[in-house]
Amino acid sequence: MARERRGGNTPLPFNNVKIEDSFWSAKIQANLERTIPNQYGKLVETGIIEALRGNWESGMPLEPHIFRDSDLAKWVEGASYTIAILPDPKIEKLLDEVVDLIVASQQPDGYLNTHYTLVEPDKRWTNLRDQHELYCAGHLMEAAVAHYRATGKRKLLDCLCRYADHIDSVFGAEPGKKRGYCGHEEIELALVKLYEATGNERYLKLSAYFIDERGQKPHYYDQEAIDRGEDPEKYWAGANYEYMQAQIPVRDLEIVSGHAVRAMYLVAAMADLADLNKDETLVKTLERLWDQLVSKRMYITAGIGPSGRNEGFTTDYDLPNETAYSETCAAIGMVLWAHRMLRFDLDSKYGDVMERALYNGIISGVSLDGTKYFYQNPLGSLAKHHRTEWFDCSCCPTNIVRLIPSLGGYVYAASDKDAIVHLYVQGEGRMAVAGKAVTLKQETNFPWDGDVRVSVGVDEAAKFGICLRIPSWCKNASAKVNGEGVDMSANVCKGYLRIEREWKNGDVIELALPMTVRRIYAHPEAPQDAGRVAIQRGPMVYCFEEIDNPVSPHKIVLPESAALEAKFEPDLLGGVITLTGEALCLDDSGWEGKLYGDFAPATKPCTVKAIPYYAWDNRDACRMNMWVINKP
Repeated sequence: MARERRGGNTPLPFNNVKIEDSFWSAKIQANLERTIPNQYGKLVETGIIEALRGNWESGMPLEPHIFRDSDLAKWVEGASYTIAILPDPKIEKLLDEVVDLIVASQQPDGYLNTHYTLVEPDKRWTNLRDQHELYCAGHLMEAAVAHYRATGKRKLLDCLCRYADHIDSVFGAEPGKKRGYCGHEEIELALVKLYEATGNERYLKLSAYFIDERGQKPHYYDQEAIDRGEDPEKYWAGANYEYMQAQIPVRDLEIVSGHAVRAMYLVAAMADLADLNKDETLVKTLERLWDQLVSKRMYITAGIGPSGRNEGFTTDYDLPNETAYSETCAAIGMVLWAHRMLRFDLDSKYGDVMERALYNGIISGVSLDGTKYFYQNPLGSLAKHHRTEWFDCSCCPTNIVRLIPSLGGYVYAASDKDAIVHLYVQGEGRMAVAGKAVTLKQETNFPWDGDVRVSVGVDEAAKFGICLRIPSWCKNASAKVNGEGVDMSANVCKGYLRIEREWKNGDVIELALPMTVRRIYAHPEAPQDAGRVAIQRGPMVYCFEEIDNPVSPHKIVLPESAALEAKFEPDLLGGVITLTGEALCLDDSGWEGKLYGDFAPATKPCTVKAIPYYAWDNRDACRMNMWVINKP
């Protein structure tokens, strides 16, 4: 039996939520019809599927790679989530075939990794820092849990339990075991999922071991280098402990640093363990790290990690735009972390970032037709950055394929006293509150419109609370219950409106979240955005593409007095609200033959148009900017 969580609320499983809105339903359908089949084709083309058959031999092409088992695992996870909400016999048959191949490739001792089974069978567990063995194992575990929860089939789950048992026999603080931990965090949060699916306490204990051992001295990575006959100092050329969050024990961390995706998987696992083990030391660490990251190191899109050199963080307020790395996987990691923080602290600061990432920094990572991807998500472009069909390291495409169909799991939560709405998505969620079955049905045109109608379904009248997140972008929200106004000032706590009463079947909450166009400015210490302004409407951050404007976006000057009109354009980019208005643009007149001058450029009136950031680079190649010149 799984232990009770520290947190006061539990997320609804994705398959307890029905999504029926035009915005997300279209993306989930594209994921089913195009993304999943196309990615399967890439898994075949790159030899990842074939490697499972065990036929590869030295000298043959398409050598099994050290981390591509993880791409396969995320595809399995995404396909599993998808067929649970959109049954499809073809995808289910394909999924069953892949699961059979994974299970058949498992070694007699439970080990499961195509690279080390076929390419370097004598080097298992000899380079944890670089070789991603435990990382791949973690993604396979997550896939197994998703497959089990989606289909009820135990074949893959039992297979990965055997692998987890093998890993548990190798690693730990007990005599005779390796005191190591993975260079790329992931298995830590996967083991928690495996524990929750099976109730096996050993998996939770192993996850806690990997977290607690990280950063301890003497450093394990130095010892494993010596064991391989290498000089530890040369071994660290181009990298360091901070890159993989192993410089100090995790509870002593003061800032989020190093590789951004690794950092997010680490803090997500820490949040799980803080919750399940009621570990207040981890909670305090996570709160400290969250506040530091969000206030000093996060893009307006909720993207993180400005540098391509380390795929991660540099210094506070270093947020370049055209060179922003802002990996899609890192934004997904922000959602994983924010969602977990909401479990034990119902504070809208976490829900706001989760929403910001979902509508901006994540879905920008996939084209509107679901077939091309961004690895990096810059906030400005000189028409040189475009989505592509696949990458040598395709962690981002396969992360997208599992995130989109699992969206339902982020919308609602429930506690003994409350039904909770984190995100506004048309559809319904089924939950248990105060011992009663409760259904909340949302009707809304979010994210284009902020009016939300929530209908309450109960078999019999019951007293409990309904909590609705009031986004930070909305400054004058209002609500009614059955037509009567709600006192917002008396009932909003930490950004959630809580309405407690005896609810009857058919009761209706009407929530109004006016979506005004807002100008957003960066902290004065952020040099790349000084003197510039960005625009946001509702949860959407906007950008300017050259194709819609009379000049290159870097020449746009946006006066504070300029009014921007919101207009829904159903035939543009799958249907979006654009923002159009009269602004200024820099004038090239008088600059012919000159690079520099002792006079300021003149400006002239122009009409400008902005589109939601997530939809850029879906038409002809052109320049793009999010931050434009501000004119007080």
